[in-house]
Formats: sequence, C-alpha cells, structure tokens
Amino acid sequence: MLKMNNVSKTYRTDTVETHALREFSLTVDEGEFVSVTGPSGSGKTTFLNIAGMLEELTSGSYELDGRDISKLNDTQRSRVRNEKIGFIFQSFNLIPELDIFDNVDVPLRYRGFDADERRGRIEKSLDRVGLASRMKHYPAQLSGGQQQRVAIARALAGEPRFLLADEPTGNLDTNMAESVLDLLSEINASGTTIIMVTHELSLAGRARRNIFVRDGQVSDAPPELHLANAASA
Repeated sequence: MLKMNNVSKTYRTDTVETHALREFSLTVDEGEFVSVTGPSGSGKTTFLNIAGMLEELTSGSYELDGRDISKLNDTQRSRVRNEKIGFIFQSFNLIPELDIFDNVDVPLRYRGFDADERRGRIEKSLDRVGLASRMKHYPAQLSGGQQQRVAIARALAGEPRFLLADEPTGNLDTNMAESVLDLLSEINASGTTIIMVTHELSLAGRARRNIFVRDGQVSDAPPELHLANAASA
C-alpha cells in the first residue's frame, strides 16, 4: 500500500544543509499497524510528513496505493491526501470555537459531500469513538482523551485507507493513552492501515510491527523495543 524506496529529504539554507532522511526505504502493506520510533531528530516526523504528502521528498520514489506520488501535481496530491489519508496529531488540532459535530464536519466540507452525507458520516464516526452524546459540546468541555477521540473521529469520517498518527498519546496520561491505543487497535482490526510515530516504547509494542529510525534511516531496533514487543505479545 505504501512503498518508499531510497527516499531522501534535505533542508537547505544559505549556510546549512540538513539531511532529515537518507535513502529511507519502507514498505507497509494494507491492514498493517506499524509504529515508528527513534530518538529526537531522527527523521520520524519528516517521514510522516512525506507519507502524508505534507512535504515533498528530495530524491527517491514514493508509491501510495500503486500511484507514484512524485509524478502528481499539487491538485492531484491534495485529492489523494483528502480521499485516502486521515491525520491524527498530538495537539488534537480542534477548532475551539466549533462544537464537536462541526469540528468533524470541517474536512468533509472540503470533500464536497452534501449535508445528509456529512451528517451520516459524522454521527457514525462519533459513535464509533464513543462520543455520540457529546457532539454539541465544545473542545474545552472535554478531557484530553476525549479531544483525541474527536480528532480520531474527524479522521475516520472521511473513510481513509490509512491513518497517520503523530504522537497521538503525547499529551495524555497513561490511562488515557492506553484507551486511545485500544481504539486505534480496534480501528486497525476493522481493516484500516495505521502508521504511528511515538516515543513511548511500551505503546509502540502495541503495534503489529515496529520500525526504528536513526539518523534518517531505518535501523535495527534497540533491545528495549524488543522487550516492549515481547511484553505486549
């Protein structure tokens, strides 16, 4: 479903050249739940941004669902991103002035769905994350874990082929983090492909496969990640 081959990403200024990814290669099959871990500055978020077509690669190739992303123009990339990818961010990215229903509605409006279609998708996704009764609440009226569930519902409402989650539990306490991981596991079990960046090795162990990134490349995982995997098995 996702295939990167020798992908490099270089940021340049007048005096500095920074290599965020170096010949990064990774294949993720449909239905997988993959965690991506690594030290700060290793290239995890850059990988996720390129996977989500939020940034362009410098060299290499990237295929998503059989399409060569590097050959698409901006309009085509935006269409693929909106139709196939759901994003979950650490900071939730909810609009405080909108209630939960309207927060989930925002990306659907960009897709051009009519009002009835949008309402059906919103109610279904909020019910799926256990927040159907809170759809008229505002973000400030919800706990952090509930806000992250709203963010997940927003991603699910578009019925994406796969989810990209960037530190989805980073702002949550342990119990809330486990609850969100339980929900992501359920979503994955229903067939949605998930790629999750996390610095929490215990949570990474909940994924079906773990990728460790160091210095912009896929690297051998440290022993503690193997122990986390064994503990979650």
